[in-house]
Amino acid sequence: MEKFIVEKSHSLKGVIDISGSKNAALPILAACVLTDGECIIEGVPPLNDVTTMLELIRELGCKTSYEGETISVRGKDIDNLTLDYNEVKKIRASFLLAGAMLSRFGRADIALPGGCSIGLRPVDLHLKGFEALGAVCENEHGIIHIRCEKLKGCEIYLDFPSVGATENIMLAASLAEGTTLIRNCAAEPEIADLADFLNKMGADIEGAGSDLIKINGVKSLHGCHHRIIPDRIEAGTFMLAAAATGGKIRLNNVCTAHMTALIHKLREAGAQINEEENSITLEKRGKTVNTCIKTMPYPGFPTDMQAQFMALMATGRGTGIVNETVFENRFMCAGELTRMGADIKVEGRCAVVKGVRELTGTAVKATDLRAGAALIISALAAEGKTEIGEIEHIDRGYFHIENKLSGIGARIERRSYED
Repeated sequence: MEKFIVEKSHSLKGVIDISGSKNAALPILAACVLTDGECIIEGVPPLNDVTTMLELIRELGCKTSYEGETISVRGKDIDNLTLDYNEVKKIRASFLLAGAMLSRFGRADIALPGGCSIGLRPVDLHLKGFEALGAVCENEHGIIHIRCEKLKGCEIYLDFPSVGATENIMLAASLAEGTTLIRNCAAEPEIADLADFLNKMGADIEGAGSDLIKINGVKSLHGCHHRIIPDRIEAGTFMLAAAATGGKIRLNNVCTAHMTALIHKLREAGAQINEEENSITLEKRGKTVNTCIKTMPYPGFPTDMQAQFMALMATGRGTGIVNETVFENRFMCAGELTRMGADIKVEGRCAVVKGVRELTGTAVKATDLRAGAALIISALAAEGKTEIGEIEHIDRGYFHIENKLSGIGARIERRSYED
């Protein structure tokens, strides 16, 4: 077991190269199961979630290699269509393999998925999509058994623009007979990146990035070469860390169009931001001006940035309000921030943040991935020393975050509990 020791760090300054997107890499790795050809994916950070997904597709029978940040997957020898709970429970994205297996082989047996405990995330919309395409789904002792003779295109309306359900239906419909329309679907950049990858494999997908996706089923798919998009959540986390410490940083390998909502809110909070084609510069001086944020499906403010923005406002001027509309249990970091001296009141899906003069370091724990990132941001701005435990959650989405932060002047180090 490891922990982070963080000390107050003034004015983070420097340049950071942003990694490829974890949330784009995972569905793309699942898509590799759709073909017996070789798929080469570049720009994939060696995160715990990525290695877990590789373990899962190897369990199916895929051959994989991982050198640097390039992954090669060949699905020619798949001979197992059953995935048990021990691996599936580790990441939510494991359930995306259901759509790929169903599409190519007509069956899948997979345990209900795991991931961060940030609220109820049922797979009913995924199963509703599979059933509309012609599959039969049964839940037996926590294992979902999915079968079909031949998937057939249809029109599907999602009750909520779920990212996972949209991705799973895209995977299933790619090899279906006829045309599938997904209405009220998710529009996140990672959806568009998955569509780009599938089209390179020979799929026929239109409209990804909007609320209507059209998929013309094809008979087979082939291998391809692809580089995933930059991680907008990692980029946002470093921007907030710099803002919290009154610093100035430049981020390379970013797509600013994917970060519009966050950029607008940071400007409201007093940050100066300069956008270029593939880079962004942020400078922040003085107290944060607390504001209101409301998480929404893309292009709204991302739920994955809510905790980090709350950490920024903890020492801001005035009162900020956070309205969480995506997940019902995503304020777990509020209690940990309160231990550091923050004034946060949570009622239902709303949190009221009254800025305090300063936070103080203490022992806290990362309750989930983004809450862990929020605690790092607060610790960098807090007086004294902060010990952050359960950092395995943080490692799921940030590869050695302490190294990138240290490179711009942060006082943060990883230690084992034995130390």
